[in-house]
Amino acid sequence: MDWSVNIGMKSFLVADKGHDISIPMLFNGDQPNTFGVPKAVSVAVEGSGFTGDTRKGGGCNFETYTLTPHCNGTHTEGVGHISKERISVLRCVPNEMIPALLVTVKPKIAPATKDHYDPPLSREDRVMDASLLESHLKLLKTRELRALVVRTNPNDYGKISRNYMEPGFEPPFFTCEAMELIRDSGVRHLLVDFPSVDRLLDDGKLTAHHIFWQVAAGSHEVNPSAHSLKTITEFIYVPDEIPDGLYLLNLQVAPFDSDASPSRPILFLINEI
Repeated sequence: MDWSVNIGMKSFLVADKGHDISIPMLFNGDQPNTFGVPKAVSVAVEGSGFTGDTRKGGGCNFETYTLTPHCNGTHTEGVGHISKERISVLRCVPNEMIPALLVTVKPKIAPATKDHYDPPLSREDRVMDASLLESHLKLLKTRELRALVVRTNPNDYGKISRNYMEPGFEPPFFTCEAMELIRDSGVRHLLVDFPSVDRLLDDGKLTAHHIFWQVAAGSHEVNPSAHSLKTITEFIYVPDEIPDGLYLLNLQVAPFDSDASPSRPILFLINEI
């Protein structure tokens, strides 16, 4: 089925099949992890002669699931992630297709950038600085796109099950200047293939999160009736066969009334007519 969409003053033909860029949640199996939290697990409910596992003679599968959305896989978060006010991510995810740009970037080592970060950069840090994103974000702004999907190189399949706390697997993150550029370019939905837009061990400052959601550094005060509706999605995986370019994003989230929720972003390629 062919269909088209207007973005700004231009018309685009939309691919009829989307690309799921989430990492499947394999309970009790291989999964990405950070901060050393327990793996996401499922346990069959048992008791009073009932077994919720057909492999053990039960009449059906009936399990309890335990997970930490921020650390066990693809998830979407809103400003409630850093606010005292308990703001649900469900308030922030739009029920519509979102014009998006997918870009591939190779992070820099910290000594190669003039950008800064709080706390200060270490020599071993790998960063996404403003210079890596400038040309991409000019395209995003001129095309009236509202989502930015960032794939980093190298892009090996190990991203779907990597423990990012192990030595040698420290993920990249955004410098202050890079996140300011993203914010000022009109990005409302940011998706990345690493566990956090901030350095994992950052003294709890979450500097890039604060910049994106326009919350003062060190503050957790957010107006509950006029807060940011922007989202950050982390721990995606975009296979190499999906080309950089323009897409429509269907950002699906589980209906968790919480600051973050497991999510399933789907990209539909679009071509100008």
